[in-house]
Amino acid sequence: MTTALLGFAALLALCFFGFRVGFATLIVGFVGFALERGWSPSLAMVAQQVAEDAQNYNLSVIPLFILMGVFIYRSDVSSDLYDAAYAALGRLKGGLALATVLACGGFSAVCGSTLATAATMSKVAMPQMKGFNYSDKLAAGTIAAGGTLGIMIPPSVPLVIYGIIAEQDIGLLFIAGILPGLLLVSLFLLAVMLTVRIDPLAAPDADDLDPKRKKEAIRGTMPILILFIIVLGGIYGGIFTATEASGIGAFGAAIIAFMRGHLRTIKEWRTCLVEAAMTTSKIFIVLFGAVVFAQFINLSGMPYDLLDYVDDWELSALELVAFVCLIALLMGMVFESIGIVVLLVPVFLPALTAIGVDMIWFGIIVVLVTEIGLITPPIGMNAFVVKSVLPQVKLADIFKGVVPYIGALFIGLLLVFFFPQIATILPNLAR
Repeated sequence: MTTALLGFAALLALCFFGFRVGFATLIVGFVGFALERGWSPSLAMVAQQVAEDAQNYNLSVIPLFILMGVFIYRSDVSSDLYDAAYAALGRLKGGLALATVLACGGFSAVCGSTLATAATMSKVAMPQMKGFNYSDKLAAGTIAAGGTLGIMIPPSVPLVIYGIIAEQDIGLLFIAGILPGLLLVSLFLLAVMLTVRIDPLAAPDADDLDPKRKKEAIRGTMPILILFIIVLGGIYGGIFTATEASGIGAFGAAIIAFMRGHLRTIKEWRTCLVEAAMTTSKIFIVLFGAVVFAQFINLSGMPYDLLDYVDDWELSALELVAFVCLIALLMGMVFESIGIVVLLVPVFLPALTAIGVDMIWFGIIVVLVTEIGLITPPIGMNAFVVKSVLPQVKLADIFKGVVPYIGALFIGLLLVFFFPQIATILPNLAR
């Protein structure tokens, strides 16, 4: 246990000094394993683990869903999604903020990237809200928080990575994320309504959307909705696997982008493919580092020491999961979502499995906790993305604006924690 704790301390120190999580875990795992078993066995272990993961067919779902997201992002569908949401909710008090939540949920669901959603919606929604004198806190906070919905609503890259690490069915994880995702969208909408009720000046009344613009927005979003239904419906109906769904999704997204006037030159294709490759490479570096670090942690005996502690302390399943959530919340202030999943899950996996925790439900819990970390100081990556796109908005205002949504996320976390059926009912029906 002491060796593993020293390893985690070294990992935190490297991250503090600016090392990427993937490289930091790779270095600590390699050196830690070498100090225990020798340098030659450590080199062999690293080579074997990286080679095995690089050839893992199940991991192909990651670049394909990322490519799908890049095609959707490049197709400029965000404006249509925003207009369609505004057409549905624009007449309500705070309608622009409500529309932003729905548009963020829809865009992040097909894009799959929280950071891309925050950056895109900053450009699309912020000018609209500023034009109607919305407060910076409400506008920027809504955009930053709305972007977090992407890692819960399938297809979700963190859920894919969790499924691979925990050896769970990725399709069932996607299905499990549907109801919690809709729950979070509803809670975010309630957070907007509560905010504008407390501070009416934060969201002055806005004009209704032009009828012609409404029709164009609805027409523009229909292909995205159809693609979303095909991908998730095919998985839910057992027509194809998650890996096959990712390929179909990427192909369908390319068609949609082409129909909207994009991907018609070699330069556009090269830009999309390079962007997808770079994002995939960053994720795979984190994965490779994580598996090496996990080998060191397993060698140290930490997972089995934790299992002994669970037995000694007679922890229930809920108590153990609550303890893991607490650690994840603390990690969320330093690490990004994928880093939390790849570092935390292997350590506690033996104890969670032994005590009978439903690992599909636990996956949703972990992703929910990482969502909170995306908008929580001091890191709050989504808040910093919004700040980078909107330099005129104070970072303090963004963090103040996300407070109601942090509350909504905690409520969602508690609901899923105490009522696991929210996450398990659909997967149980699909089994």
